Amino acid sequence: MTDPTTSNPALAELAFLVGDWDMALSGASFLPDPEQVIRGNFGCSWIEGGAALAMHQGGPEPPIATWIIGRDEASVDYSVLYSDDRGVSRIYAMSLRDNRWRLWRDSAQFAQRFEATLSDDRNSIAGQWEKSSDGREWEHDFNVTYTRLS
Repeated sequence: MTDPTTSNPALAELAFLVGDWDMALSGASFLPDPEQVIRGNFGCSWIEGGAALAMHQGGPEPPIATWIIGRDEASVDYSVLYSDDRGVSRIYAMSLRDNRWRLWRDSAQFAQRFEATLSDDRNSIAGQWEKSSDGREWEHDFNVTYTRLS
């Protein structure tokens, strides 16, 4: 594991994400049974010598996805490149402040936003995704909880 404070100090506050996490997706609007809980894994690691953070999501039902996080040192927010095995490719903005993790994408065709709360020890994260087809009317998409495994 590379130390981002020497290779990319702009990402240092994300070091707590590095490792393996359990992922539990629930309350999903796209599932036939809204009570169903889908489990998967979520892993984060430094890439390119700590220049960026890669997050990999997988499991039996959620799409297999890769997130690449970087940041312009002059900005307080991050940029996130997302791609999954459905052929979906998106760019999100991201912030992390006061144990609040936010991602958002403003697109006229399909806008999304995510807000989560980190536990004080940063070993669990609980959040929810919302979606909008017009950027004005928002609806719940799904809940997600991450729990650190290592």
